[in-house]
Amino acid sequence: MAIPLSNIQARKIFLERQGLSRPPHRALGKTGLYELIHDLGFVQIDSIATVERAHHQILFSRNQTYRPEHLEALLEKDRSLFEHWTHDASIIPSAFFPYWKHRFQRREAGILQNWRKWQGEGFDQAFDETYEKIRERGPIMAREVKAEDHKSGGWWNWHPSKTALEFLWHTGKLAIAGRDNFQKVYDLSERVIPPEHFAAEVDPDAFIDWACRQALTRLGFATHGEIAAFFDLVTPQEAKAWVERHRDELEEVSIETVDGKPRASFAFAESLPALLNPPEPPARIRTLSPFDPLIRDRNRTERLFGFFYRIEIFVPEPKREYGYYVFPLLESDRLIGRIDMKADRKAGVLDVKRLWLEKGVKPSAGRLERLEAELVRLARFAGVERVELRDGWLG
Repeated sequence: MAIPLSNIQARKIFLERQGLSRPPHRALGKTGLYELIHDLGFVQIDSIATVERAHHQILFSRNQTYRPEHLEALLEKDRSLFEHWTHDASIIPSAFFPYWKHRFQRREAGILQNWRKWQGEGFDQAFDETYEKIRERGPIMAREVKAEDHKSGGWWNWHPSKTALEFLWHTGKLAIAGRDNFQKVYDLSERVIPPEHFAAEVDPDAFIDWACRQALTRLGFATHGEIAAFFDLVTPQEAKAWVERHRDELEEVSIETVDGKPRASFAFAESLPALLNPPEPPARIRTLSPFDPLIRDRNRTERLFGFFYRIEIFVPEPKREYGYYVFPLLESDRLIGRIDMKADRKAGVLDVKRLWLEKGVKPSAGRLERLEAELVRLARFAGVERVELRDGWLG
């Protein structure tokens, strides 16, 4: 018989697994930052800096002592982290690189097929030449290998060498050695990934076991589909087969969703006593990045928190329900609303345009005080001097 987990328990379990129940003011440092990213599994990267770039805000929302220079050092000096793909571009522990080799191998044929449809025959003409150029010259950026007579039309019209760089990166032959104004600097993987991780090999069965085991650990409880989707390394069929093979280690749990319906899932039996007594998350309000791992799986977010969230960047302005880039608000174990704001660095202000609270969430004096305290913290992190609330920001 499945062990029931209440909706409140399930939310608190997931928050704890996603690093959002830890003391947000405890000194993190570089070592603590690595441990946090390792525990999360990955941190998504995004270039939009409406307040701060996604990876910085994801980490800051978990610990206000986070420093971006520590992340840069882990990536570009210590090389204990590397950049690659999960469901999107992400920062990943370098210790995971041997498992990502299977992703490179699995995706290469599909990338070749899809990119041939996208760019036409001959799109791969610069692959060998670009690789040799980097091998001989060292790290390089796309703009340095761009043909002088080619006018790029964006990602859909990459010049041949940019196509080569991205293909060689996606298939593991190149790695990101650093960034210059957020532009990728490419180098041979063996010159970026630490030797012990670059050389290590794992067999296919060990790869699937690792991917499923690590995903379930970070989710706390999950279906086989959620296990597969976490890293996007294995198929749902492979995850389902893994669950069946390891039923002696797993416990069936019945998760109460916000509408009261049970959802069958699995959890590690040895972890269950701790899962049944999750810690209380901090009572403070925190602003989450739209790319925060807590809300990456939008359907899971809706089932556990009753919170519907979509990024409206690509929605025409007249059709937007909220705004171009609004931030979810987390208070204790509830997603209580969203806020539209932007860091205006020229004016030195965090410009708060509008707040939307979820149905049943009151704008009480105490809640608004906690929100304004969070906005002050965020403004300081974004490098602006003060918070400016527009007229009518409360809606």
